[in-house]
Amino acid sequence: MNLLITNARVVDPSQDLDGTLDVLIEGGTIARIDKRIKANDVDVIDASGLVLAPGFIDLHTHLREPGQEHKETIATGTRAAVAGGYTAVCAMANSVPPNDERAVTEMVLAESARNGSCRVYPVGAVSKGLAGEELAELADLRAAGCVAVSDDGKPVYNAQLMRRALEYCSMLGMPLIAHEEDANLSDGGVMHEGYFSTLLGMRGIPAASEETLVARDVILAELTGAHVHIAHLSTAGAVEIMRQARERGVRVTAEVTPHHLALSDADVQSFSTYLKMNPPLRSDKHRQAILEGVADGTIDAIATDHAPHHFDEKNVEFDLAPFGVIGLETAFGVCYEQLVREGVIGLPRLIELLSTGPARIFNLPGGTLRAGSLGDVTLLDLDAQQHVTKQFASKAANSPFIGRTLQGRVVTTIVGGVVKYDIREPKKAAAPQRKRK
Repeated sequence: MNLLITNARVVDPSQDLDGTLDVLIEGGTIARIDKRIKANDVDVIDASGLVLAPGFIDLHTHLREPGQEHKETIATGTRAAVAGGYTAVCAMANSVPPNDERAVTEMVLAESARNGSCRVYPVGAVSKGLAGEELAELADLRAAGCVAVSDDGKPVYNAQLMRRALEYCSMLGMPLIAHEEDANLSDGGVMHEGYFSTLLGMRGIPAASEETLVARDVILAELTGAHVHIAHLSTAGAVEIMRQARERGVRVTAEVTPHHLALSDADVQSFSTYLKMNPPLRSDKHRQAILEGVADGTIDAIATDHAPHHFDEKNVEFDLAPFGVIGLETAFGVCYEQLVREGVIGLPRLIELLSTGPARIFNLPGGTLRAGSLGDVTLLDLDAQQHVTKQFASKAANSPFIGRTLQGRVVTTIVGGVVKYDIREPKKAAAPQRKRK
């Protein structure tokens, strides 16, 4: 499709661009950005009053297919993604069976091509069966289409196995995503260890559980020269370890989630299982530390860790409920409210964290509006509000933000020049330009 988007505030951190411009998409790619573009035989979207950004990219999505389709499917998960402004997601490996061999990678890609609403980049497993005992065929996974590897949900305890995995990843030119948790320290814990876990009488997960493995993997990244990406970083100590490693030139990057930016362990006093995730919501001291990491550039990306569960699985006592919350459809509103409206960062930095940064650190297409790049675009209305209800495009509804009204929302998501999500009513215009407003 050929598409002309006019009168938008175009924000593209990859080009240090922020101004009112038109964007022309031809043949699925960005053809031109300029003032008052004239084009024939195109659809037109009048984006007056809206922000146009490179499509968001989520580095950490659990699509649950194959094997757990009662929680989510590639079709429903990618519909949730475009509803949240995401034009691409990285599908984590802990499906059933896990993505530890070429056949599973190819299945994910084939199903995404058939029923996906956005681009899906598979993440392969580090170890066979996610067991942490024997390396998966990393080169085969890479050749099949995996953009990274991770045993997410489980840490790689064996330091020798981790070292070998990093050496292979270095040769293959892909990052290793590390789930940092010492289960010996966190064993049996259901929330952050601190004042509120004591008050509520629940077993805690100490910050040290994350920080010990972050420190180890920084050392291994320095040893091997490989790229380690720290998933869902959540503690002050881990932020400081990252900061020091970056100063030494170690190839480490990190993501944080919207829920760790916006919520703390004090919120768990409601006993809602929609507040149970791993890593857990930390104390406000840790939350402030990751806000500082976002502001000073220590953090490279915001990733949702979208983890859908069936209602019945979460409708149990807090101790018995599985870890995980959904986040694709609320991420922008939560982050805009928590980071931009609170003065932590500006809008261009937020878009960098949601789009340009993820594309850069995983070497993915997109994240830019340069001519010739993918025609993946997200339109945002900063003045609109989103009231979060239990109705989601996702199969799941385990969101910690149900009942909240968020400022700023996604109105249109375009993938390869094709409108995949649009909450506005279309309006006809005279030929030769067909206008959507």
